[in-house]
Amino acid sequence: MRSNKSQNREHKDKSTGSKPPRTLLSFVDGLKADIATFFEMNNENTFRLPDIHDHFGAGDKKLRRLVDEIVHELQEGGKLLKHPDGTYGATADTTKAGLIGKVDHVNKNFAFVAVEGQDDDIYVETENLKGAMDTDIVKLQIFSDGRARGTRLEGRVTEVLERGRPEVVGVIEIWPKYALVEPDHRKIYDPIHIPLQDLKDANDGDKVIARIEQWPSRTRKAEGKIIEVLGKAGDNNAEMHAILAEFGLPIHFPPNVEREAEAIPDAIPQKEIEKRRDMREVATFTIDPVDAKDFDDALSLRYLDNGNVEIGIHIADVAYYVRPNTELEKEAYRRATSVYLVDRTVPMLPEKLSNGLCSLRPNEDRLAFSAVFEMTTRGKLVEEWFGRTVIHSDRRFSYEEAQEVIETGAGDYPEALDLLNNLAKILRKERFKKGAINFETVEVRFILDDEGKPLGIYQKERKDSNKLIEEFMLLANRRVAEYVYGLSKGKNKNTMVYRVHEAPDPEKLKSFATFVAKLGYKINTDEEKEIARSMNGMLEDVEGKPEQNLIESLAVRTMAKARYTTEDLGHFGLAFRRYSHFTSPIRRYPDVMAHRLLQHYLDGGESPNPEPYEEACKHSSERERMAAEAERASIKYKQVEYMSTMALDRVFDGIITGVTDFGIFVEITETASEGLIRMSDLGDDYYELDKENYRLIGQRTKKIYTFGDTVKVRVKDTNLARRSMDLLLADSPDSHTRSRRIEATRSSGRSGGRSSGTSSRGSSSSRGGGKVGSSIPAPRGRKSSGGKRKKR
Repeated sequence: MRSNKSQNREHKDKSTGSKPPRTLLSFVDGLKADIATFFEMNNENTFRLPDIHDHFGAGDKKLRRLVDEIVHELQEGGKLLKHPDGTYGATADTTKAGLIGKVDHVNKNFAFVAVEGQDDDIYVETENLKGAMDTDIVKLQIFSDGRARGTRLEGRVTEVLERGRPEVVGVIEIWPKYALVEPDHRKIYDPIHIPLQDLKDANDGDKVIARIEQWPSRTRKAEGKIIEVLGKAGDNNAEMHAILAEFGLPIHFPPNVEREAEAIPDAIPQKEIEKRRDMREVATFTIDPVDAKDFDDALSLRYLDNGNVEIGIHIADVAYYVRPNTELEKEAYRRATSVYLVDRTVPMLPEKLSNGLCSLRPNEDRLAFSAVFEMTTRGKLVEEWFGRTVIHSDRRFSYEEAQEVIETGAGDYPEALDLLNNLAKILRKERFKKGAINFETVEVRFILDDEGKPLGIYQKERKDSNKLIEEFMLLANRRVAEYVYGLSKGKNKNTMVYRVHEAPDPEKLKSFATFVAKLGYKINTDEEKEIARSMNGMLEDVEGKPEQNLIESLAVRTMAKARYTTEDLGHFGLAFRRYSHFTSPIRRYPDVMAHRLLQHYLDGGESPNPEPYEEACKHSSERERMAAEAERASIKYKQVEYMSTMALDRVFDGIITGVTDFGIFVEITETASEGLIRMSDLGDDYYELDKENYRLIGQRTKKIYTFGDTVKVRVKDTNLARRSMDLLLADSPDSHTRSRRIEATRSSGRSGGRSSGTSSRGSSSSRGGGKVGSSIPAPRGRKSSGGKRKKR
């Protein structure tokens, strides 16, 4: 229990706060906005001036006169209409009443509300959020006096429709009469008050999950209770569980789901085998990461008498085990995806399925859904077959083992692997010829000790064995989508789950082209057909350069995000007219839907109503996004944790990934870790931001720091709670050695807490005062290969 009175007093001051006195001008402006909003919210009614006086409590003669003047001013400005009976009402075009959007609380002082169908978000000051928090769904109204912040309209929240984050993860601080949970999430700015009777055995400094019981308002802080104690802050298991909880991802399977999975028989019924194509005698193997536990795809190869080859792409038949309306189905839908953190996989399906019955393990009969292709040895597709099979994998390769066979010709299945590798190269070349973009983002991996502490960081290299598997999975996904489409009758096409990727937004693409032009690279943005060719040329030019990782990451972010939908929109990045996800049903719910739909059509079924599938697609896309954010957060945490162990005087090579009016973002090349050099630590001059040219310029020295420049840096400070790192230029005077918090982190394992001077909330947001060129944000961590293949 803490007893430091100054700390206690400081915290109380922080939590209660005191607002500076409002000026007369701000009072009049506020009253004007309130009166305008009153009419907007009651736009079907009219009011007399005395009605308005009563509503606003204008008992004083001077205040009534001020209200009258404001009403007349709004009328003259066309915001209000005066009726013949002397009453006032809102004009037809006064407001965009009842807009509904999602809160993005990018800064302690303001938020943006994203409204579907509107290009620009609505700016809302925190005091006008009406207690809404980040990710809440709200109803809002635009101020009728035309107020705007830059190009964005300004408004206020009128109603909170749906709470997006009922549970909050953070570190608990216990005081004599109450407790506080300081949220981990960067966009929740106030602590959650916890009554002492609702601590659930939590101790001071524990990482906990709190459920909000009383939501905040303009005058009241949020109050809640502890529902789970994750462990001591800084403990690896507690921190990984905290990341999952922070993004609303499940940690455990419900008992009824586990029971249902355990009740499934291990043996495959003979009657089921008889219904399927038996391919157990065909040479079959899997190729996966060395630490993979679930194998949801396998390849088979058979030489045909006509000189062609038959290649089988066999996918775990998850739909056979996960039936509609079961508890397994409901949980798979709810999760929608497996989650891959640095040190663990959180599967979509219970272990009995994910690592057992549905995993295509070697030397065991397994049920599969297969795409079987007859191809020439030059890669021409001759014939295809889709259906349910029973297979028997003869060999489990890791990527490294398969690569060694490809390179040396020695080991198991050398001829098969060599042929498959050559065919994969032909398929890959054909893709690029048709306009596919060659994205090769860096995958960061960690060497961890038994307690999950990072001992080293390295960047995973993709070799031919990785690309071999990728090409045949792409082939199966593409041909399944085309096959289902081809079965359609008439104008109404068959309902199908597609993985779509639309062409990049022209403005984002131009912004990216301007960025890379500053670094000496060129992209043709004038014609859509030329985008891929020039993008690939630029990516080839940058290969091996210090800025390679940066540019590749920015290129990916420039593209539209891939998503699931029943709309037949194609895949721009892969240059496929149609594309689905069929090959990973153990870890992706959309693949399960694709399996069910394909079997439905193979059985002669009619096209079902697309609406339930579209809803499931949107849900799956959202869950995929949350999982990706959690994965990045775990990588960022381990990067910062690793960097906190570095010697104080160690110098690193880095590249500037962003410039802002508060400092420079630098990515350390060796570890792909990003940190901030604060403006206050550029002590040799006063620097100003040159927005147009993405650089800072010293007023006196004229020294320039530009996006893409290489620099040498040292670590000044790390904050594990914030997953952030402050850097210094290597030649900066070391006026502030790393804070005592780092040493405390090393010795006690604590997460580092929240100290001033380490991370400015909202300051690094790309939407709220963020980096220059925020339409192309700089990288915030890389994907961990952690047993997962690239998402397409």
